[in-house]
Amino acid sequence: MDIHTKLTLHFTLNELIRSTSASELGIDNTPPEHVLKNLILLCTNILEPVRAHFELPVRINSGYRCIALNSAINGSQTSQHMTGQAVDFEIDGLANYDLALWISTNLVFDQLILENYVNGNPNSGWVHCSLKKDVNRMQILTINGRNKHPGLIN
Repeated sequence: MDIHTKLTLHFTLNELIRSTSASELGIDNTPPEHVLKNLILLCTNILEPVRAHFELPVRINSGYRCIALNSAINGSQTSQHMTGQAVDFEIDGLANYDLALWISTNLVFDQLILENYVNGNPNSGWVHCSLKKDVNRMQILTINGRNKHPGLIN
């Protein structure tokens, strides 16, 4: 599949697999077919509804990570990024807390994490959101550095 292939109306495969670290380290971050299905599900059920609601472009910081890439960046060994079920993203000019809050009350997800957000600095941090095909936990966390808290903390 060509990296410029649209997975959904507003999101291309390239946006979900692009990685500066992979490029610098010479890691092929091309996903297998079963991961493509997960990425399409993620775009359809998380990213497209977010874009439609806020009517603003979504900036993807991290999508799919192959095992080698995840290991190279010291990602979690159980990261859903490796299965194409998770994405880290933000919307420029929108507080990530507000983005996470909207997702928490409007979408079905497996895990929603507000990461490294600083109240008063709307562009700080990012939102991590994952989605499974079947049963989703609807787990909500706020993580700042090494501190992990249940729920969204502004």
